Amino acid sequence: MNISNNWKDYEILDMADGEKLERWNNIILVRPDPQIIWKEKTNPELWKTAHAIYNRSKQGGGAWKYQKKLPEAWKVTYKNLTFNIKPMGFKHTGLFPEQAVNWEWMMEKIKNEKRQVKVLNLFAYTGGATVSCLAAGASVCHVDSSKGMVAWAKENVISSGLQDRPVRYIVDDVVKFVKREIRRGNTYDAIVMDPPSYGRGTGGEVWQFEDNISELVSLCMQVLSDNPLFFLINSYTTGISASVLENLLRLNIKKENKGKFSSGEIGLPMTNSNLVLPCGIYGRWEK
Repeated sequence: MNISNNWKDYEILDMADGEKLERWNNIILVRPDPQIIWKEKTNPELWKTAHAIYNRSKQGGGAWKYQKKLPEAWKVTYKNLTFNIKPMGFKHTGLFPEQAVNWEWMMEKIKNEKRQVKVLNLFAYTGGATVSCLAAGASVCHVDSSKGMVAWAKENVISSGLQDRPVRYIVDDVVKFVKREIRRGNTYDAIVMDPPSYGRGTGGEVWQFEDNISELVSLCMQVLSDNPLFFLINSYTTGISASVLENLLRLNIKKENKGKFSSGEIGLPMTNSNLVLPCGIYGRWEK
């Protein structure tokens, strides 16, 4: 497992009984996580320090219960990257800290190239990958169907001082956008995608991971440049193995693009513990 263990502004303080106790800079949150099936808390007293707790509803969804006053938004920094954190209606905060291992990997690949690397970031959310690739010197096309998430990504780019770097923000259905790029003849040296299990595009298009991911990866091959650098697929879809993502890439990457395939889990460590929380999977191809 690849573990994101270089954070200073984020840590898991404890985890038990379906919940994790997290520190986001100086704010302590409790959020649910289905992977945490053990019952015993390591540090019971620490849980009393939480600013807010996300409680799931039996009817679906849930709500935040605030125990202390919270700012509307606050910042966390990962090395030279800065992100804006906001508690959202469905337990999220606008950032997946475990993705730092993928940010590091992409940044290293980009920095080692002696050319301008063009990156296509699909299902780009609030722009963790966009910010990291821009910081490494790439140009980025950031695509997401949510206008609000794209606006948030812009905030993160500005907070990281990267607003003058070459970045395009596109609010669109990902599949439709890639098909248009094929018609236009546009290509990219690197592609990163974080497709949801289920979602809807700007025109109400339904996205179902198992039904649609294979077609999208195949389409993306038509916008991959003749000298590609990497292709990264992230997933949080329950029941999908990391090997499935690697298989998709093996079936689609052209044989003349010699390189390395890999896949696995990403996770977050718990402070003062040997425990690691599994947080998702990835499949990669790299030059």
